[in-house]
Amino acid sequence: MSSDLFDYARNQRQRSFAPLAVRMRPNTLDQFVGQDHIIGPGKLLRRAIEADQLTSIILWGPPGTGKTTLANIIANSTRRHFSRLNAVTSGVKDLRELIAAAQDRMGMYGQGTVLFIDEIHRWNKTQQDGLLPFVEDGTVVLIGSTTENPFFSLVNPLLSRSRVFQLKSLTEDDIVTILNLALDDTQRGLGTEPIRLTDDAARHLAHVSGGDARSALNALELAVKTTPPGPGGAILIDLDVAQESIQRRAVRYDQGGDEHYDTISAFIKSVRGSDTDAALYWMAKMLHAGEDPRFIFRRLYILASEDIGLADPNALVVVNAAANAFEHVSLPEGNYFLAHACLYLCTAPKSNSAGAIWKALAYIEEHGPGPIPPYLRDKSGSFHGDVRENYQRAMEEAAGDRGEYRYPHNYSGGWVEQRYLPEGMEPPGWYQPKDIGYEQSVRSRMAARGQLKDDEQG
Repeated sequence: MSSDLFDYARNQRQRSFAPLAVRMRPNTLDQFVGQDHIIGPGKLLRRAIEADQLTSIILWGPPGTGKTTLANIIANSTRRHFSRLNAVTSGVKDLRELIAAAQDRMGMYGQGTVLFIDEIHRWNKTQQDGLLPFVEDGTVVLIGSTTENPFFSLVNPLLSRSRVFQLKSLTEDDIVTILNLALDDTQRGLGTEPIRLTDDAARHLAHVSGGDARSALNALELAVKTTPPGPGGAILIDLDVAQESIQRRAVRYDQGGDEHYDTISAFIKSVRGSDTDAALYWMAKMLHAGEDPRFIFRRLYILASEDIGLADPNALVVVNAAANAFEHVSLPEGNYFLAHACLYLCTAPKSNSAGAIWKALAYIEEHGPGPIPPYLRDKSGSFHGDVRENYQRAMEEAAGDRGEYRYPHNYSGGWVEQRYLPEGMEPPGWYQPKDIGYEQSVRSRMAARGQLKDDEQG
């Protein structure tokens, strides 16, 4: 008993010196702010926690949204033993020791174990596989927390044995509520000090924190500790102090996760949609977060053909020149070349007609390649002397009355009508030029030759 009292006293002292964000972590679901879509009244996760009937779950969401807090609330409310591991600092050996202890508790006392693994995506496939049998046989109930998409970062067998709950970034109203709770709480927060936080300062901290309660509370604590009391003895946290305390918005951008792919997707769609401001915004976010400019250039290369193509053949040339210039100059001046290429593609006429290749590939995949018309075949081959003459004669005989190759340069305009597709295959009209930019002239030529599909002629 004395040991338990000593541990309790030590933990209380440690908690009193902990950062505000740690001290203000809720101990119960009623203290929890936000995430009503999963722990609001009557929701499945809340019912399971309150009834102590939790099954294995994965908590997935951005930093500061309450994943660890939920795990702590479960630890405070469950009758089962609660153990925790951090995937960054632990491995298979730690897991084996924990599992052995869980098996002993179950065998001797009939007590189950809840195992919380923070940042579970850090474990490799072998480590995750090592956990599977014990989740499946009920030795432990798993709570895994991750900032990465679990459907990409966790093995499928583990996912199939767990329920995934996605936590969302907290709203600005949620963050303001949390800040006010910290100011009012006399036990864990700042309620014993005379502090006045103006509404615009609270809103700024909430906005700049980007839905991360930890970031907002840390900024508030820094502001309080570094601001001297005013004439009346109160500490005033106004907008100027708030701006100085939080400096700038921290861009959330994990280069291997959802934010990475969502941001590049927004960038590509903005360029495709010819919105220069939006394209520069998303590109600036990527650069600010440390994205490799070469990755952005690779996406611009693809976009130049996929979304512009023959509407402006120079688009690909401009991207290539900008990418080469970047290799000679690098950052920060290399941002000019990224902007140059980005703005050119944004303002260029758009056509996705180069995507015709996918239709052709799909046709070949379904039907297989047809025979090459005899008059299109190589009549010289790699033969010499009599062998070559015999080959040419055989090709001519094979052509029979199916025609001879017509050399386009011998005809007016450098074009003559003849079949290039396999015999019996109707022209599918895969390539249909848009009526815009350079491709407008291509369309006119094809229409004059009757090469457009009937529904595209008008």
